[in-house]
Amino acid sequence: MELLNATPMQAGYTIGMQPHGRELLVIVVKGTFLIPERGKQPVLAERQKQLVESDTFTGEPGCSAPLHEFDYAPFKRHCDVLLNGSAYSPNGKPTTRVEVTLRLGPIFKSFTVTGDRYWEAGSLAIRPGYAGLFERMPVSYDHAFGGIDNFHKNETKHSVLMTNPIGKGFHLQLSRKLVNGSPMPNTEELKRPVTMPNANYQPMALGPLGRGWDPRRKLAGTYDQDWIDNTFPFLPADFNDAYYQAAPIDQQMPHPQGGERVFLQNLTAKGETSFTLPEIEVPIVFFYSKGENNKRKAVIDTIVLEPDEGLFTMTWRASIPLNTNFLEIPQVLVGRKSPGWWRARELGKAYYSSLDQLTREKRADTTEKD
Repeated sequence: MELLNATPMQAGYTIGMQPHGRELLVIVVKGTFLIPERGKQPVLAERQKQLVESDTFTGEPGCSAPLHEFDYAPFKRHCDVLLNGSAYSPNGKPTTRVEVTLRLGPIFKSFTVTGDRYWEAGSLAIRPGYAGLFERMPVSYDHAFGGIDNFHKNETKHSVLMTNPIGKGFHLQLSRKLVNGSPMPNTEELKRPVTMPNANYQPMALGPLGRGWDPRRKLAGTYDQDWIDNTFPFLPADFNDAYYQAAPIDQQMPHPQGGERVFLQNLTAKGETSFTLPEIEVPIVFFYSKGENNKRKAVIDTIVLEPDEGLFTMTWRASIPLNTNFLEIPQVLVGRKSPGWWRARELGKAYYSSLDQLTREKRADTTEKD
């Protein structure tokens, strides 16, 4: 299949599958934009980020926070709004804690980020230690409440917080020698600070959730012997397509149209950063081998803010079900072509955007024949 990309952004395609087994042709377009100065509009970055072809992590896969998720999800019913970055102290002056805020359209998320701190376990009680000073602190699930309590020598007493198994600060076993001096999380809810290592706190971060974490893993369905015997290789009957959403529920929104306001507080060195999303339509035309075509408008379903890099990405997606296989669609156009291109295509002729291009290609043909 030929993918014609008439945009300055990255584009790719894959074959997806609906739960009942019908295949989908999925087109994905990703644009990388510079975060603008106050009062200005975002512009495309000179260097466009490539589409992500496998999940990436902050460190060792499975033992660290997800950073970027595979870009080729079959579809997303909502738009994921994600942020990979850091909290900054106001005016660059060291502080022990700061409140960070992400707003985008209807999404509002705010929580506290602290300096490094450790549990203090005395003979009578366990309490949070004092937070150290910081000017910049990474905001990710690596630094949020959670983790594996595998400190006890008896493995039957080990446990894990499945809402964030790669975090820190969680202990189910409250023995003084196991808890004292162990690291606490650097993030916590505004109205529910972390005060005990065995409580059920909400891990606070802005990046993607792990595929095997709660509550996301429960959306993937049941893969038991009955599934192996009667359903494989298709998805189980209890698969929920909300599984494709990488963001937690409070970071999901209806597909934006462009023009929505973004506001970041203490997530850049400037303190406050605000701008509006660019308004860009991405039309997709699927050309069938029998001559007809199917025109779709791709929707924005993933926004990744990366303020430490001064940029953000927006991902558009469109898909259509296939009757047989992807060979029934020999060509897909992403973006817009000129009326001349459309006329040439209808007449079955080659299209040249300029006389110079025609001359160069004719000379190349002559050279190859010689």
